[in-house]
Amino acid sequence: MIPIWKNIPYLRVLLPLIAGILCGWYFSLHWQVAVIAAIVALPVYLYLQFSGERSKYYNSWINGVAFNIIFIAFGIALSWLKQTPHQSNWAGHYYKDGDVVQLRLLEPLSEREKTYKALSEITVVYRNQKARKVTGKAMIYFRKDSIAPVLQYGDIILVSSNLQEIKNAGNPGGFDYKRYALFNGITHQFFVKSSEYKKLPQQQTSFFYKTMFQLRSYILQTIRKHVKGDMEQSIAEALLIGYRDDLDRDLVQAYSNTGVVHIIAVSGMHLGLIYGLLMFLFKRFNRNKRMKIIRAILVIALLWLFSLLTGASASVLRAVIMFTVIVGAEVIDRKGNIYNSMAASAVALLFFNPFLLWDVGFQLSYAAVLSIVLFMKPIYHWIAIQNKSLDWLWKLNALTLSAQILTLPLCMYHFHQAPTLFLITNLIAVPLSSLVLFALIFLMIISPITILANATGWLITKLLWLMNQFILWADHFRFAVIDGIQHSPIQTILLYAIIATAGIWLIEKNKPALRWLLGSIVCFFAVQSFYRYQTIQQQKLVVYNLSQHTAIDFMLGNQYYFAGDSVLLQDGFLRNFHLKPSRIAHRTYHQPNTVIPGIRSWQLNGKTIVHINRSYRYDSTTNINADVVIISQNPKLYLNQLQKTINCKLLVFDSSNPQWKLKYWKADCQKLGINFFCTSEQGAFVMNL
Repeated sequence: MIPIWKNIPYLRVLLPLIAGILCGWYFSLHWQVAVIAAIVALPVYLYLQFSGERSKYYNSWINGVAFNIIFIAFGIALSWLKQTPHQSNWAGHYYKDGDVVQLRLLEPLSEREKTYKALSEITVVYRNQKARKVTGKAMIYFRKDSIAPVLQYGDIILVSSNLQEIKNAGNPGGFDYKRYALFNGITHQFFVKSSEYKKLPQQQTSFFYKTMFQLRSYILQTIRKHVKGDMEQSIAEALLIGYRDDLDRDLVQAYSNTGVVHIIAVSGMHLGLIYGLLMFLFKRFNRNKRMKIIRAILVIALLWLFSLLTGASASVLRAVIMFTVIVGAEVIDRKGNIYNSMAASAVALLFFNPFLLWDVGFQLSYAAVLSIVLFMKPIYHWIAIQNKSLDWLWKLNALTLSAQILTLPLCMYHFHQAPTLFLITNLIAVPLSSLVLFALIFLMIISPITILANATGWLITKLLWLMNQFILWADHFRFAVIDGIQHSPIQTILLYAIIATAGIWLIEKNKPALRWLLGSIVCFFAVQSFYRYQTIQQQKLVVYNLSQHTAIDFMLGNQYYFAGDSVLLQDGFLRNFHLKPSRIAHRTYHQPNTVIPGIRSWQLNGKTIVHINRSYRYDSTTNINADVVIISQNPKLYLNQLQKTINCKLLVFDSSNPQWKLKYWKADCQKLGINFFCTSEQGAFVMNL
């Protein structure tokens, strides 16, 4: 291992730092624990550094342990201190319902279907005419039918509506939005009517951010003026500056299914293209040392400007830091180590925000670069092609194939799918998208020249139309994507073990690696068999938390049976976002069936489940013993009457019922001594049958 530490010294910092961040988050370790650990380890490490060579040699393992403890402690401290709720003046410590809150808008309003949304900073909480300065971030949603979007970045407003903590829907396998928001420093949200806020005359803006927002606005206006077609405009916006609010959901799904979604998520590929363009434009700045320094400053400045303009996602920041290192190394005539540059950029990003470790873009970005560095040359050398054009095509395929090797396990873990046509789609989409990116940059430069701008916009529109049509055509094939994959963290680790041992065996011709490869494969399928056995044995009832809708699944073995609103069978977004993750998590595969209206009951494993919806009519002759009664769609129902006809152990109110009705029903349950569960407040109801 010593050569690795010598060649990649930042890896020695990165690994314990990651371990510390993970321990700090999952074990909720206080920063004081980190301080105690550092106080113990730091003197030992410093003592050994200044001791003689003989002492350092014999105590090298102690030196290594102390070094690792220091950075583990640093990771623990980062994970604690970077959490907004741990700050002493966090708004959540002081706010109470009825308080008035002062906010500063941190971005321009963005339009949604029913609201206008913006990120805001909580600065002051007012209670009984007393003000307290606080910190924190909140998403604020203005109802579309109640206000005109007259607010802008930097505006100061007073809000009287209640500050709400961000909560998850609580559906099995669902996206953990609460954690995602927390990792971005956002803990609360507002839903505001026009009568619940007041704009103050002052503004607090940053010249830099104001300029960035104005530049983004100019770019969006230019694209919308010269690029025709909603789909083409939305792809152009996403491709150039990462603006995704206008993207069509079905089109994004098609890009994802065909393995080219990275094109519409500004990433290292885009930054690499711009880096290549800048180096070409400034190639004459290579005559002497002074010109090289000027070129480096210009290239680095423009790369950072682009990264900030696009929102500075984890993958973009990774790329811009690495390109900064590469450009800097060229100035001083030093050849950089790509592995060390990757490790150094990861350390820098985790120092800035330790929670990027959970960011899917961060993980995929590093996995893709490492995969290309490790596997592209061996794959490219599989076939020797003399023809330059064919050789270029094969090189592009080798690049695409190599990038998939280490990113595929992450895609299967996070997105539960594996594209099968990625070689073909990337072969067409990557060159097309590169041309579009350069054309969009050219459009921004010549936009004041109407004739040139219109011609360039026409060309961009045609190229984007061609790319979209190709992706949609490829997505029509049933075999374009393997869907419904459910891998646990253990299985994902075993997949990486299989890849690593297979690579060592095939590339390094290492025979012991073959035994480890076979062992990893056996372990993977053993774990897979265990999960399959659990799936066959499962018998569950799931009542989902889905606002204004009824959705019930019976998970019986590896099949599910659906009872609920028929719209959920037609609306792909609602089904894929709310129901599909649960079905994948339970490893169930079956086409759903809708429930008939009125009252319906099921008997499974000696348990009776009754479903009552809006078609329910009271019948005094009914007499049912039920373990669970599910009430949905606001039926005309009095619980004291229900008690006379249905003897139930538990009432489940789903999220299709209005909040005002739930308030009365919960009060009646408490008076009558009936146990109840409310999905809108407690998340999905899950019961073993």
